[in-house]
Amino acid sequence: MAGGKEPIEVKFRLFDGTDIGPNKYDPSTTVTALKEFVLARWPQDKDVIPKTLNDVKLINAGRILENNKTLAESRVPVGEVPGGVITMHVVVRPPQSDKKILSLN
Repeated sequence: MAGGKEPIEVKFRLFDGTDIGPNKYDPSTTVTALKEFVLARWPQDKDVIPKTLNDVKLINAGRILENNKTLAESRVPVGEVPGGVITMHVVVRPPQSDKKILSLN
């Protein structure tokens, strides 16, 4: 790995408790690339299927990760076990209604 950095092992926990992964990633991998990985491997038998990267939020240690940050920048080392798997939670934004809500006066 570049700069002698060890790969980081991550699994993605979906809203229903199922997992995608674990897989190893270079610390320079962006959050956007992680989201692309999740979308490509999303189980098609789920009731909720994200359509775009913006529909997906990755959460690590209670923090929503920013798309332009790398995995190394997004890590929270407190509580991590060396060589252990990091579990990131995946939240899917509910589909937006195309209809505007009318206010009742």
